[in-house]
Amino acid sequence: MRALGLDIGDRRVGIAVSDETGTIAHGRGVYVRRGLEADVEHLARLAHAAGAVALVVGLPLNMDGTEGEQVRKTRDLAQAVAERARLPLHYVDERLTTSEADRVLRQGGLSVRRRKGHRDELAAVLILQAWLDRERGS
Repeated sequence: MRALGLDIGDRRVGIAVSDETGTIAHGRGVYVRRGLEADVEHLARLAHAAGAVALVVGLPLNMDGTEGEQVRKTRDLAQAVAERARLPLHYVDERLTTSEADRVLRQGGLSVRRRKGHRDELAAVLILQAWLDRERGS
């Protein structure tokens, strides 16, 4: 069972894909957003090319668990991609994934400039891995 994981931001979307067994998430880069229709088309095509059977998206809840404007934007794009790709959509609380990604990249010795390029991709990996682990009951 292959799944596509997304960390949706205003300018970039981090991308991750699981292995065929649905056990491990791997980074697949970062997509630079170009507008809603182009974004939906590109991400839906990517899902099909990867053979994904599920779409997993990080939901950027506020620290108190409430939903803000960024959640609405994320849900809008995620729903459009899921509909275009005809995939079930799953959300994962992503409140601390970006800071966790930064921490991991900093520990790996990457400069601030290089971290920025990998942060969104690693956040997508963390989001997808959390969902895969939950699905397996780990």
